[in-house]
Amino acid sequence: MALIYVVEDDKNIQEIETFALTNVGYRVEGFGSAGEFYDALEKESPDLILLDIMLPDEDGLTIVKKLRKRQDTVLIPIIMVTAKTTEIDKVKGLDIGADDYMTKPFGVMELISRVKAMLRRSAKPEDKEKVLRLGNIVLDREKHAVYVSDIPCELTYKEYELLKLLMVNAGIVTPREVILDRIWGIDFEGESRTLDMHIKTLRQKLKEEGCLIKTVRNVGYIMNTEKS
Repeated sequence: MALIYVVEDDKNIQEIETFALTNVGYRVEGFGSAGEFYDALEKESPDLILLDIMLPDEDGLTIVKKLRKRQDTVLIPIIMVTAKTTEIDKVKGLDIGADDYMTKPFGVMELISRVKAMLRRSAKPEDKEKVLRLGNIVLDREKHAVYVSDIPCELTYKEYELLKLLMVNAGIVTPREVILDRIWGIDFEGESRTLDMHIKTLRQKLKEEGCLIKTVRNVGYIMNTEKS
């Protein structure tokens, strides 16, 4: 049973989210502040975090930055929940490591749908091939770890999923629409430039192996099997 942490200082909203998710079978714990959330995180890591941006002691964007720097939380899916509605706020949240974005007010069914979709995409793969290798890149699905020339490469959840998708389809062009659907989900409303920024960052983190990721203009991206 998946464990979800709801970090929301509005007690009414927190109770609604907790009730809705508990009602469909998830374990849910709610926190009204960043401090309470951090304390719980030291005891048990959740499978997903619903995170409000406006909190009394620390804003959600800062929390995301901290989580993406920790080895034990870097791959935990994060859905940001906020009253902010401008596109720049959404892109900023996604760029620093959030995986999805919901603006208040939203319906209970939408919340449940987003959570289910995110957990489905982040679930442990059951594929036979647990370790993917390409050039000097090794992606271990069971450990959720990536190595470049035997050196650990720290990636965010989105970067990891993006690399995995490209490696699984190595030698085949993956259209932008497919990537956005698989990695961000059909409800993703951000500009496609967010994908380009993630590709750029991924290339940088892969260092000399980053050149294996090629842009196919007006189509998408391809992971070459050999350096050109």
